[in-house]
Amino acid sequence: MTTPSELPGDLDRQDPEGEIRARAEAYRNWGRWGDDDVLGTLNFIDDAKRAAAAGLVSDGITVSLAQPFDMNGPQKGWRRRTNPVHTMLDTGTDAERGNQGFPHGLGGADDVIAMPLQCSTQWDGLGHIFDHGYAWNGRRAGEVVTSDGDLITGIEHAASVVVSRGVLLDLGRHLFPGTGELPDGYAITAADLRSCVEAQGPTSQVGTGDIVLVRTGQYARARRDGWGDYAGGQAPGLSLSTAGWLHDTEIAAIATDTWGFEVRPNEFDVPAFQPLHQVVIPNIGLTIGEMWDLELLATTCERLGRYEFLLSAPPLPITYAVGSPINPIAVL
Repeated sequence: MTTPSELPGDLDRQDPEGEIRARAEAYRNWGRWGDDDVLGTLNFIDDAKRAAAAGLVSDGITVSLAQPFDMNGPQKGWRRRTNPVHTMLDTGTDAERGNQGFPHGLGGADDVIAMPLQCSTQWDGLGHIFDHGYAWNGRRAGEVVTSDGDLITGIEHAASVVVSRGVLLDLGRHLFPGTGELPDGYAITAADLRSCVEAQGPTSQVGTGDIVLVRTGQYARARRDGWGDYAGGQAPGLSLSTAGWLHDTEIAAIATDTWGFEVRPNEFDVPAFQPLHQVVIPNIGLTIGEMWDLELLATTCERLGRYEFLLSAPPLPITYAVGSPINPIAVL
């Protein structure tokens, strides 16, 4: 089998089917961890990897990588994705009026939130994307995800797994040092990823079981200038041609500060939608994170001169879910 090219210019822009198929077949991990596997590349994280990651903590600095979960979010209703709706069930006013039914002056406040699981900082689960009717590990999509949810690879299986060495690759500062932000539509290549690792130094080396965080700077631009078309519009992101790098490095997961992880518009002159998702989730088994706030982490890493850290980013154990909101924490 011919190895697909790493050069975006070699993509046949008239043939998304063929380009997706070539990479799906070249990098498919089906059966790698057994027929019953539910974790995909998260299997690369083991106890020794977590113990080593814990040893990276020297200053005790903690950085949250989540954007706020509130109505001032990026979602515009596409496919019923809305921003979180937070509603109070009991308030201080109720307590003052004494209408809550509690004895001896006790009062309290309760609240509820309603939101799509992928409306803000989140992980895509392995049941989120299918390739020609097949889910991760070669299962039929309809047998995996039904109206009850993801009955096989639900996000709850990863609830105690996603703690590992994190590595920040600040592509924004590396490629565009003047602004620190990649322009919308910039396709990050495997060569870009390697050159960023080299420029940032030894603490940026990427290997088995790592969780890679790619900062493009688009999130910072959206918070400064307004959300605009951040959700679903043009964006910097990974090129389809990086599929080989994502497979060969044996990373456990990857997250970006963009809505959709991969470059938008997608790299074809005919209709295409998120082709890299179609390769990496159902075929490689890679867990993908989106809409992470990497700004404070980037400035902290630059100040400390190191780009590796302990990263704790477990999903909520939402039974049968195909994604989960998260509050990732980097500890340096």
